[in-house]
Amino acid sequence: MSGTGELIKKKWTQPPSAGRPPVPEELRELITLLGTENPRWGFRRLHGELRRLGHKVSPSTVRRVMRAAGLDPAPRHHPTRGEWTSFLKAQADGLLATDLFHVDTIGLQRLYALFVMEVRTRTVHILGVTAHPTAAWTTQQARQLLWHLGEHAAHFTHLIRDRDAKFTAAFDAVFASEGITVAKIPPRSPNCNPHAERFIRSVREECTNRILLFNRGHTERILHSYARHFNEHRPHQGRQQLAPLDDLEVLLLPAAGIKRRKAVAGLINEYRRAS
Repeated sequence: MSGTGELIKKKWTQPPSAGRPPVPEELRELITLLGTENPRWGFRRLHGELRRLGHKVSPSTVRRVMRAAGLDPAPRHHPTRGEWTSFLKAQADGLLATDLFHVDTIGLQRLYALFVMEVRTRTVHILGVTAHPTAAWTTQQARQLLWHLGEHAAHFTHLIRDRDAKFTAAFDAVFASEGITVAKIPPRSPNCNPHAERFIRSVREECTNRILLFNRGHTERILHSYARHFNEHRPHQGRQQLAPLDDLEVLLLPAAGIKRRKAVAGLINEYRRAS
């Protein structure tokens, strides 16, 4: 009996096992810092970086610490909205943005318009209008745009586009031939091409929703007329309320007199200095 009592006594007096050692606070802070500064890194990528810095820690510990800090240990591979915002700001001077939008004629024919915007100045180019926007058609419009831009094309480094099937490898190759890198926005994320989306909203609200369009030729003429207004007269908040083709360095004095001009088939008023 005494032997049994001794065994029981030893069992309850034996110190508990140490278990998993706590992660030092300095290491937690380093994992959180690296995860915050590199949002596209997963826990295995971050674990490798820690090993290179001399920290012996398991991948599962890195994953646990990242989760506790509110970081995704397995982030998506396409850029986040915040990354895209930073990218757009950093590349704005050399950025082009493109997209397609549709309009309907009075004969219930759906037409598609392709455009490209020079993001820094907000200058818009209407490339074409068609009822059948094939991959070959969009590629040909891209070639004509670069021919039209001429030497000015050398100012651009990136083109933003969505993942529409009509934008093919051949379309991208046209821009690549001029040293322009094509950047595709994440799937189902039109907000990542904000300048193109804002133009589509403007052209619909100010033009195509307010006029009856008869056919493709009429639609193309109206859109080119609106693009001229957009480039030469319409003020833009991102351009200090100046039009894309206005010179930011010119200081305008108050006009002594003004005159009104009807633009875009009479849809829009333009005001100019009276001569």
